[in-house]
Amino acid sequence: MFRPILPGATLRDRMIACCGALLGIAATGLLCRNMLDFVSSAPVLVAPMGASAVLLFAVPASPLAQPWSIVGGNTLSAIVGILVASIIPDPMLAGAAAVALAIATMSLTRCLHPPGGAAALTAVLGGPAVADLGIKFAFFPVAVNSILLVTAGLMFHRLSGHSYPHRTRQVAANTHRTSDLPPQLRPGIIQGDVDDALRELAETLDVNRDDLGVLLVNAELHALERLHADMTCRDVMSRDVISVTLDSHPQVARARLIEHGFRTLPVVDAQNAVVGMIGHEQLSHGDPFRNGARVASIMTPAVTERPDTPVFRLLGRLSDGKTHDVVIVDQNRRLLGLVTQTDLLVVLARAALSRAVQDSGQGQNGQPPRAYLRDVSAGRR
Repeated sequence: MFRPILPGATLRDRMIACCGALLGIAATGLLCRNMLDFVSSAPVLVAPMGASAVLLFAVPASPLAQPWSIVGGNTLSAIVGILVASIIPDPMLAGAAAVALAIATMSLTRCLHPPGGAAALTAVLGGPAVADLGIKFAFFPVAVNSILLVTAGLMFHRLSGHSYPHRTRQVAANTHRTSDLPPQLRPGIIQGDVDDALRELAETLDVNRDDLGVLLVNAELHALERLHADMTCRDVMSRDVISVTLDSHPQVARARLIEHGFRTLPVVDAQNAVVGMIGHEQLSHGDPFRNGARVASIMTPAVTERPDTPVFRLLGRLSDGKTHDVVIVDQNRRLLGLVTQTDLLVVLARAALSRAVQDSGQGQNGQPPRAYLRDVSAGRR
């Protein structure tokens, strides 16, 4: 109860947020103070900016901390507060009505921002300085404060390496230019499942639904990796790997691809270090078989991993629609093996079958689970 959890937050993140709030509020206040010659009776900085800064710098991915939420939420709420104060003479009733109407206004305009409630209340209870400004209070200082604070946030987050305004990290699109979902999104959790779960929860969460979907997909992959962490790339990789060298002619690569029925081949240098990949796609563009052509001029970067990497960590890469093979290398990038989509498919099938047999507690016809699994793997079931 007294220790709220802030997912993804580290001490470094919190220190960066503190620095951002310091610089953002200071820059906003100093710039607005220089504008007082034009609006001499206005406050320099209003209190809701402090709360806006907390959201902007501490939780920049929150839907409540996006630019339109900050600028629109504060400004529209201030306008609501000013209008309510001009209609309802009792300050307590006016304050309550202003906050309630501010929530409704922000919700309808898709700029819900908690400090907006404070902006509405400030417009009602701000005293003579606010009352004298009337509707102008919503534009200076509220709107100007908000715009300057957001501008400071944009610059600060860019320098500190954060993405702001927040954009949901998209799972790779279907690379085959069809309307189907990418392979990794077809089974398991889909967006409709997320929507159903949110409806059943019957609570409003401070998280973007698309972010939540991506988070759950990634959690599935991490759970799979954790459950099978003992199975590494070394256990499943092909070791007799066919490759070509940098100075090989593309015709040599093509002949080996056709002879062995492969889609791609690793490209290695004189020390057997992996420097790229070549496949049918690279050999089908331009004029790869011209005189003097070499594999080095048409190869693409290789996707590599170390032999001790858990094999299920490759699931995301090998299902992105672009990567068909992962090259296994040592610390010097020397070629050790290859894990293909077929290898991973076999591992997934065996893992699923093993789990099903273990869950049942026994095989079929009274056989022990291990014997039943061996029969299935051998094609006798």
